[in-house]
Amino acid sequence: MRRSTTVFIAAAALLTAGTGCGSRNAPTDGSVARATTATVTPTVEEPPTEDAAKDSSDTPSGLTDRVTYENDVQVALAKFARGVSGEYASPENTPYVKFEIKITNGSDGTIDTTSMTVNCQYGEEGQLSETIFDESHHGGALTHLVAGRSITVPFACELPKEQTVIQIEVAPDIESEAAIFTGNVK
Repeated sequence: MRRSTTVFIAAAALLTAGTGCGSRNAPTDGSVARATTATVTPTVEEPPTEDAAKDSSDTPSGLTDRVTYENDVQVALAKFARGVSGEYASPENTPYVKFEIKITNGSDGTIDTTSMTVNCQYGEEGQLSETIFDESHHGGALTHLVAGRSITVPFACELPKEQTVIQIEVAPDIESEAAIFTGNVK
């Protein structure tokens, strides 16, 4: 199974009269440069063993794919469950889906997971989802990950009770493009 991710690369073109700003490759006819699109296809693998597939039988499909980057860093999601945040959480009393993000560093170098980003959206129309912060979900990894090691980070995103579709985007570090996972949560 392969998943395509589209990355938009905006062309820098600031040719406004009187600003003094410009780009050597910008259009000279007064038009605005248009964004170009590049498609990047990271490798996506299903869970590796039959036992792992059995363990994920209650986990939504599409959300349990594993994305492997060209540098052999992997990102996978697991252990999905619904809940409602408590009165001391931010935001409080909000329905959510919690899950684990596992980052495996198969590269030769250290990756800075302190710059990991996670963004969620829910529903068919793609409503933005707030990150849930409480004693179990802190919002990310706060460490560097040396070659050959992995880390599992608990995370939670807002998911109203009547919604089932969730999209989760994870970039393991500032240099990586986001791996996009989409599926239904019971």
